[in-house]
Amino acid sequence: MSQRGGGFAKSPEEQPQPTQTRTSAEFTEALRTLRTWSGLTYRQLEAKAAAHTDTLPTSTIANTLGRNTLPRERFVEAFTRACGLDEEEVRKWLEARRRIATHGSVPTGDEAGDDRGTSVSALGASVAARAPGWRRMAGLVSAACIGAVGTLGVGSQFHEAPAQTVLPAMPVTGLRMLAVGSWARIHPARTPELCLTEGRDRTGRYRTAVAAQRPCTAASLPQVYLEPVGKNTVQIQWHHPKYGIGCLTLLSKGPARDLLEPRDDCADDNRAQQFRIERFGSPATARFLFRPAATGQCLSLRDQDTEEGTEVVQGRCSGATDQDFLIELIPPPQTAAALNRSG
Repeated sequence: MSQRGGGFAKSPEEQPQPTQTRTSAEFTEALRTLRTWSGLTYRQLEAKAAAHTDTLPTSTIANTLGRNTLPRERFVEAFTRACGLDEEEVRKWLEARRRIATHGSVPTGDEAGDDRGTSVSALGASVAARAPGWRRMAGLVSAACIGAVGTLGVGSQFHEAPAQTVLPAMPVTGLRMLAVGSWARIHPARTPELCLTEGRDRTGRYRTAVAAQRPCTAASLPQVYLEPVGKNTVQIQWHHPKYGIGCLTLLSKGPARDLLEPRDDCADDNRAQQFRIERFGSPATARFLFRPAATGQCLSLRDQDTEEGTEVVQGRCSGATDQDFLIELIPPPQTAAALNRSG
């Protein structure tokens, strides 16, 4: 059983539970009640979150609890833990939020919130150990079953745009993603049997995991999740049952310059972790460019190589085919497992 913080004289006696919430408004009201139950002020919650290596500014708490929209998952995880809940109780709140996000009555744009830089959850049960480059695990990820890639409109020219706090119903033009984000596989268009996944720098100068192309049959882990952080802009998250969540981050210096590394310090306002997605071509043959928001260049394959293990790098947008990618939206891991069992 988790410990309550002290302070608020009129705290409810019973710990609030999220299991009966059905709408985003009910869920947020339950969070407000949980805060009262904890007896903690906003500033105390910020300090408690920091003790758990989460970031939870008082302004974020006030803004999020002041709305009736569904908070982002990373806010729910950091907030409930700061309120004194243990990992099993945190998991219950995350599951309730995902249930509402995927099946409940959630108005368009509720997922955006304003909780930049707080902690994230990942696949699997909670563990104490942490591995470099990946975020600590806290609960089982589930999401709506999502169909195949859709194609609409034409690609736009790259331009700098301010971060948005409310996302549209289709956050990436030409992809039938939910505002909450989607599980996906990213394929080089010229070699669709390959997937972007974990690899190593073939030069040997950088020994940490980086993004590379490998056969999709050997790329079941990490699982890729695209989380919108603005119009046509996403984080590319890697979810791993052992290491948790890592956000692909563009490296700007050192021996790994221009490579992508999964980092566990995921933050919505880190432009090195933001990638603009641009669709081009006809709807029947649509391809996508990935542009790092920090530079406006294009992701490509090192030396335009087609071999297994080729690293993903950023470079000048050249129009070469190694910069063309396919995005395959797939069912979430739990849904896929259930379908396999039923078959």
